[in-house]
Formats: sequence, structure tokens, C-alpha cells
Amino acid sequence: MSTQPVFANKAPNNIVEIKALIQTFNKGQLKRAKSNENIEVLLEDRSDFIDHLLSNCWSDILGEHRDDISLVATGGYGRSELHPFSDIDLLIIFNADALEQFKSTLESFSTYLWDIGLKPGLSVRTIDDCIEQSKLDVTVITNLMEARFITGSESLFDLMQTETAADKIWSAIEFFHEKVAEQHNRHLKFGNTAYNLEPDIKEGPGGLRDIQTIQWITQRYFGSNALGELVNHAFLTKNEYRLLIKGQHFLWRVRFELHLLANRPENRLLFDYQNGLALAFGFEDGDNNLAVESFMQQYYRTVMDLERINELILQMFTEALENKAMDVTPINESFRIVNGDIEVTHPDIFKTTPTALLDVFVQLQKNENIKGVRSGTIRLIRENLHLINENFRSIPDAKTLFLDIIRQPHGITHQLRRMNRYGVLAAYIPAFDDIIGRMQYDLFHAYTVDQHTLFIVRNLRRFALEKHKEDLPHCYEIFKQINKPELLYLAGLFHDIAKGRGGNHADLGMHDAVKFCQEHGYNSYDTNLVGWLVKNHLIMSMTAQRKDINDSVIIQKFAAKIGSLEYLDYLYLLTVADIRATNPTLWNDWKGSLLRELYINTQKVLRRGLISSTQDDDIKEMQYQARQELRARGLSDEKIDNVWHTISRDYFSRFSVEDSILHTLAISSCTKDELPLVLLRPHSSRGGAEIFIYVNDRSGMFAVCTATLDQLNLNILDARIISTHEGIALISFHVLENHGTPIPDLLRQQMIANVLRKNLINPEQAVLTVDRHKSRQAKHFEIETLVKFKEDHNQRYTIMEIETQDEPGVLSTIGQCFSACNVNVRNAKIATIGSQAIDVFYLTDDEGKMIGDVIVLQQLKHLLIEKLSGN
Repeated sequence: MSTQPVFANKAPNNIVEIKALIQTFNKGQLKRAKSNENIEVLLEDRSDFIDHLLSNCWSDILGEHRDDISLVATGGYGRSELHPFSDIDLLIIFNADALEQFKSTLESFSTYLWDIGLKPGLSVRTIDDCIEQSKLDVTVITNLMEARFITGSESLFDLMQTETAADKIWSAIEFFHEKVAEQHNRHLKFGNTAYNLEPDIKEGPGGLRDIQTIQWITQRYFGSNALGELVNHAFLTKNEYRLLIKGQHFLWRVRFELHLLANRPENRLLFDYQNGLALAFGFEDGDNNLAVESFMQQYYRTVMDLERINELILQMFTEALENKAMDVTPINESFRIVNGDIEVTHPDIFKTTPTALLDVFVQLQKNENIKGVRSGTIRLIRENLHLINENFRSIPDAKTLFLDIIRQPHGITHQLRRMNRYGVLAAYIPAFDDIIGRMQYDLFHAYTVDQHTLFIVRNLRRFALEKHKEDLPHCYEIFKQINKPELLYLAGLFHDIAKGRGGNHADLGMHDAVKFCQEHGYNSYDTNLVGWLVKNHLIMSMTAQRKDINDSVIIQKFAAKIGSLEYLDYLYLLTVADIRATNPTLWNDWKGSLLRELYINTQKVLRRGLISSTQDDDIKEMQYQARQELRARGLSDEKIDNVWHTISRDYFSRFSVEDSILHTLAISSCTKDELPLVLLRPHSSRGGAEIFIYVNDRSGMFAVCTATLDQLNLNILDARIISTHEGIALISFHVLENHGTPIPDLLRQQMIANVLRKNLINPEQAVLTVDRHKSRQAKHFEIETLVKFKEDHNQRYTIMEIETQDEPGVLSTIGQCFSACNVNVRNAKIATIGSQAIDVFYLTDDEGKMIGDVIVLQQLKHLLIEKLSGN
């Protein structure tokens, strides 16, 4: 324990010396924190230091009136939990007739605190104010409950506490229900999960505020906010109490270090500080895990423990506050329903019938009227987890019960989450334990691996539910064709189970999944299907986003990998569920349309029996459909042919019937003098907006277009370029607003088209630089630029694959490199994975042929690496 500084000889007007004292104290705390001194001592010492400082200032400024009014600490300061940049919340209590007398003095006191750098949060109230505001607002009574006397009139402070006690306002039961609702609403703001990339250690689920909620309820019920009271009253066991205190101290230390790193009151574990925190906690990079990933896993596991304890304690209070007779309904020999919650019939039930550790979740699914689990049963589940061992997993009844859980028509998601929270899921599937709390240090995966996995199962379940039909109607219809949904759920559970082991996680996960299925009695067909889904869970999204899915050869090869319509249905549903569970911002209509188009094209090939694709027949059918519609819209065959004769047949393999109709109408009504033609279709069949450009073909058009669209804060999803026989380029971009939403209104659409047309008329005057800043998060992920070339199967294009840092202007920079090397873009697949741009370009030389000159390709590669590294 440090010795507190003496303030007696420090005059209040000597601001410089007071600031120096504060700075000296802060340096001392920093040194003590680095030597791993007890965090509780550090927090209390800071509170004591501020107490001494405020008491001296109060005495010096109020003089002989210092005992007439009361100075009180509230909030975290009131609890003596003061972090380096925590708010210093103060309450001044005075008699109603004394405000005018002390108004000027209190203003001087407040000003002085700001002058010395304390930045207090100051409230001034009478006793009556405290009572009235407490009645109206639970947050006010909460603040007053944890208020702590500092100096001044102790009698006023005592009176305030007496008048706001539980026997006068906010009874224990009223306060409890209000605080539970408050916690529920707070959790909703974080998507009901603590397992985000940048969690909030104070307000998020399982964070410090949840511990404080327990303290507040404990104080209102038992009259003391000491968590040890929960042990004294048998609400917690000693082991649970130790786990709670350990978690609290861990979060305190994280928050303390976070404040020091941020040099401000920061409660979010931002990427900016995660590496620094990992270093402060002594983590080092390993073979398969970064130091930051190991640190964050400890954080997430701690939060999971705290969430479980929070649930247990709140359930204990719910039962203690029940004001009615016990309503008991038997279920079976092991369980009964007591006042709406499930409970064991005997405290030794798990010892005598270990499989009841799984049956409890089956009963929760079968009895939808059950609200939750009684506190004693939660505790018994945790205490008997050791029974779920190798012998347990070999018991036929245990296997049957686990499969019953994933076969039930209701509650699969809720109970798998509960099983994960209680530790049962990791006990039954030991490999699952490795991914609990495991983060992936990138911007692509928004959740820990275990939470992402459970989100996938949730998404798969929603495909079956009528109430979610409108979200993804195509998936809803396909799901109805699935014979065994449980196989999908198993594939979802195992698809990422090998993350962090090293090696190919899909291959390793396949072996785990196959072994599980074999041990649980699945036949070879079902086992192979689950294993195949786990091994190949990425191929559909990779094909849709990185290959030309209008190319019949690509579709033929993909269909050959899939092999059957049934496998296609399963993989499609798993892929959609996976993408939607990876990151809330990742899914959009564009990705949905790509996957749906790949599914439909592959389905056609599989229905034909994997015979060679008849692309000519497909093109003829498309042209026939388009011609019929164009005739219906008043366009003559002559005008249709005039347009179609200028473009290659390749056009019809790369655009839909709807596209060709709209493009033909636009081109037929436009003369060469009116070029460039720029049209914006706000809602295309592929999702997002299509920007259609018909412009004289010349070098640099791609760079001008991409720079302009980037400057307009548009996200380019796809680009296709066709050169006509008359030297005119037909360019189609699919775009969304930069934050992933459609282009909102007509004025915005017109502005985009006008700016783009202006730059295409005078491309030499167009500004190609993009001034938008890289996102805060992306700055923490340096990605090496990689460039690879290969020939396409028809030897029409040179295919360039590039991986680089995704940042403003990257496409424009790539386009300028193409122009500098006299390379033309004919097709582009644009994909962003977190902070990484993974793009594929189909290139030709000036003559429209595949680039055969190796020197040109080497020059292009070196230029791209140079320019993108410079960014």
C-alpha cells in the first residue's frame, strides 16, 4: 500500500504544485501497474488520493462553512473503483435554504477542480431532490445507493441514505425487476453477444456493468454491496465466488491498462490497443496463435464465466423473490417444473443418471412452456461436468440424447447456446473447447469461432421457419427439400472446429466430423455428406466471388466437384448461413444474387447429368427471350440486329436476359454524337445498382471510372467490359454505397451519372486520386501485395489475381497501372475480406488478345506492387 501525499500545506491557488502532485501520483501508479501490483489496491489508492485532494480543496475553499453541506462520491468513485481516466462523479447535498448562500463558493470549487485537471461530474441536490428524482429514475437511486461520504456534513449524507432506503422507495423486488430489464436492454445494444471483435469491457454482456448489477441488487436485498454476502446467504459457493472475483479483477486490470494505453477514458477493446494489452499481460506469439489472439481468448473465456455467474445469481434472486406457492409439475424421474423453471428431482440425479446432463436440454426443447433453469440445477450441471468423459460419450443413451437435441423441431439454437454457456457442449465434443473464445485477428470474422459456429446453426434453423421466410425465400424453399436437417447442423458445428490447430482447418475438421458421425451410428452416406460439407464449406463462396460464374466451363467444373443436386442443396444453405454468421456487414443482396445464380447455373448442369455444357444453345435461348421482349417494347428486328451485330457473342454469356434488354434499348436510342452514355439502374437483378456506360473505347477508361466511383463513396462489386466491333466500350459496374446499402434517392443517382459522364468526356482532366482516409481498424492490418497470372481455359484472356490492402483508391491505382502498361480490362471480380482486397481481372492487350508478352506481365506486376505498397 502506498503512502498518500500530504496536502495540508498546499494552498488552493497553487495550481501548478497540485498538478505536479497529481502527475507524480499517476507516474507512481503506472510503475506499480507494470510491476503487477494488486489491481484492487491500485483502484482504492487512486480513490483515496482523490479523497484527500478533494477534502483539502473543500476545506480551503469553503472555510468555516465546510461542514454545512456534504460532499459525496458516486458511481465508480463511490465504489472506490477509480481507474486512471474514470469519471469523478460528485454529489453535493445541501439544505434547501442554503443554495444562494453557497452558490458562488460551489462555483469556485467546481472551477478549481477543472483548473487542476480533474474534470468532475457534479450534481447539486437537496434531500427532497434526491427523493423525488430517485422515485422517477432507477439510475438515480442506483447512484445514491453506492454513494460514499467524503467530507462536509455527515448528518446530511446519513439523512439522504435513510430517506432513500429500500423500505421507503424502490423495494428490493421492484428494484430487481427494473435492473434485470435494464441489463436485458443494454445487452440488446451489443447484439446480445460479448464476442465481437472490439468488445466493450464495461457495458457489454459479461462486462463490469453486469458485475455491478449483481452488486446493486445484492445491496438492495441484503443491505450490503459486498459480493461476499452472496456466499454468506448461500447464493454462491466459495468456488463460484472466487471465479467471480477473479473475473472482476481481470476486467479491472484490463480496463486500467486500457486507460493507460489510450490516455483517455476508453472502455472498448479497440484494435488500436489489443496488441499493447497482450504485451502488458505477458502473451507472446506462438506457432499457431498470435499473442493478441491468446489474450483475447482469455478475455472472452472470462466473460463467458461471468455471464454464467450473472445468470445463476439473477436466477437465485428470482427464486428468492417469488411471492407465491410452489407450483410443481413432474416431467420424468429426473426433472420437474417448479414455478415455470426446470429443476432436478434430486440433488444426486446427475451422479446416479449421468445422461440427465443431456436430457435436461431435451426437456427444455420438448416443454416450450419452461422459462429457464432453476439456480440449483445450473450449479449441479457445472459441478458434474467431469462426468462427461470418454466413458460417458460411449454410452448409447448419451449419443441418442445428443442427436435428439439437434433433431428437435424447436429450441435447437437456444439449447446449444445454453450448453455452450454451461460447458456441456465442450465437454461432449472436446474439440469444441479449443475454439471457445478463439478470435481471428482480422476484420473479416466479427465473432469468436464458437459464437460464429452457433450463429450458423441459428441461421440454418431460420431457413425452416415461416416467420423468417421473407428474409431469404430461396433458402426457405430449398430447406424444405432437405431430408435430414440434422446433417446440416452437424456440418455447421464442425466446419470451423479445427481453427487454430495449424494446417488446413477444413481437412482437419472433416476428420473430426466423420469420426463423430461414425461414433453416433450414421450410415456411410450421411457420414460422407457431413464430412464433405465440412471439407468443402468454402468452395461455393470462393467460386461465386472469384470466378466468372457466367462461364460454362467454370460452372461445369464446379458442378463436377459438387456431384449431385442433394449435395448442392446442402452446400448452398451452409454457405449462405456461414457468410451471414461471419460478419453483420458482409451479407448483401449482391452476394445473395451471386450465390443464387451459381446455384441455379450449377443446378441446370447437374440436371443435364454433367454432359458438356451447350453454351450456344443457352445463348440462342437468351437471344430469343430478349428479342421477344424487345419487340413487345416496340423495337424492330432491324434495330435489335444493328445493336447485336456490333457486339460479340461473348456478351450474351456474361449478361442476363434482363441486362441485354435494357442495354439494347439504351444503345439503340443513342447516337455516337451523344456518347458517352451513362445510365444508372438503382435495382438490378443481381442486387445493388448497375451503372451502364457506353463510351468510345480508349486506354484509361477503367481507371477514370473506378477513381470517380471511389471518390463518390461507392463500393464497386463487379465490373464487365465488352468492346464492340465499332471501337465502343460497353462497361457495366455493379455498386453499393460505401456502407453496403443501396443508392438512396433520385438526386444522388443523377449526381453520380453526371459526374461520371463529365469525367469520361474529359478523361485527361479527371482527378484520379482518392483522398478518403483508411479506416481506423484497417490501419492495424498490414497485408502484402501478391500478384499472380494465369491463362483462362479458352485462351481469350490473361487472368490476374491480386491480393492487397483494401483501402480508398485501390481500384483506381490498379486501373492506372493497367493504363501505364497498355493493358485492357475485360472483366473484374471484386471481393473484400475484412481489410484485404482479393480481386480477379480478365485482361487483354491492345488487340483484344491474351497477353503473351512475359515482360509486359512482369512490368505490370512490379508496378502494382510498387504503387500499392506506396499506398
